[in-house]
Amino acid sequence: MYESERLQIKPLEIKHASELLDLNLRNRELFESISPVERSDSDYDLEKYQKNIEAAKKDWKEDIRYEFGIFLKHDDYLIGTVSLFFIERKTAETCMIGYSLDEGHNGKGYMTEAVQLVLDFAFGEAKFHRVEAGVMPRNLGSIAVLEKCGFQREGLERDLLRINGQFEDHYKYSILATDARTK
Repeated sequence: MYESERLQIKPLEIKHASELLDLNLRNRELFESISPVERSDSDYDLEKYQKNIEAAKKDWKEDIRYEFGIFLKHDDYLIGTVSLFFIERKTAETCMIGYSLDEGHNGKGYMTEAVQLVLDFAFGEAKFHRVEAGVMPRNLGSIAVLEKCGFQREGLERDLLRINGQFEDHYKYSILATDARTK
């Protein structure tokens, strides 16, 4: 578990499955508008969320993916997720970062705090050298989070991912373990 003054990030447990399902149902329209993963009504099922959490725990042990829940520290309330995935070891020591936040908590600096915490994990315990992010040019909130956390824009990847049936450009960002970070 990693903590800031207002937040904790920690691996999700089975007991969080219903909270995670509720978070995704409340924010379905927003999350589906920016995610390359196509979902149907049948994907919003408690048992599937429980299985996904179990799979994430297994992936963690195998250094395949690190998924954290973002919790408000004062009441242990789940407000989002932040993950490290597409991990490459040996020569690269790199991964991608992805995150989502309950729309009702946007604009309060929570995601910036959560990304800083996961970077502490990434460059500390997980020993990554480089963390990359992709963000659509229209996603100004996410761009602001990355830049506040010290990520540098490296370029534009044209028609990178299909979002809601159409290909979208993405800016590529990265931060290195050796880069200066803001706190």
